[in-house]
Amino acid sequence: MKPKYAILLDGGFITKVLHKKLNKFPDADDVETECKRISALPVLADHQLLRIYFYDAPPSTGTLKNPIDKSTVDLSKTSIYSQHESLLDTLELRPNFALRQGTTLSRGWKLGRNAMRDMAKNPRTPTAQDFVPEILQKGVDLRIGLDIALLSLRGLVSVIVIATGDSDLVPAFKFARREGVRMYLDHMGLNVRRELKAHSDLVL
Repeated sequence: MKPKYAILLDGGFITKVLHKKLNKFPDADDVETECKRISALPVLADHQLLRIYFYDAPPSTGTLKNPIDKSTVDLSKTSIYSQHESLLDTLELRPNFALRQGTTLSRGWKLGRNAMRDMAKNPRTPTAQDFVPEILQKGVDLRIGLDIALLSLRGLVSVIVIATGDSDLVPAFKFARREGVRMYLDHMGLNVRRELKAHSDLVL
């Protein structure tokens, strides 16, 4: 019997990278293409796929009022909501995919990065367009860490391939390696913190 491997995808990370690469919000086919790329790697040639785990939080809903012009935005009617919802719904029904969802928390509004950079160069009074909704994800990292521990303790796989840039997962990497599981890091070409690489058996 061939040794098994699992692919763990940090949804926030992979959608951000693919969005920049493809110049559009990625769909399920785009995500699956990345998984096929990983599975085709020579280091996995003698392994069998157990499952692909996709970790994310559902898109936020609710209505927010802009602090400057008092206009309102219904988050459930935005393109971000519909694209994100479609991605999660479609992936959940794909063969070999398991969806793990955290929660989202809306904290109102914040100055966007572009606005902050612009105002740092040319000080001015903020406008309504400078503000963007502040949405936080909760529980996603926890679910990734728990699955790494579960896969390792039960001996379900010999290799875990994880696409992430989150150094908060280093303790989970260390735990898996102590249990004899090899951790392969796919940073998808982004610069990631050194400790992520240091506690991986292979950087793809």
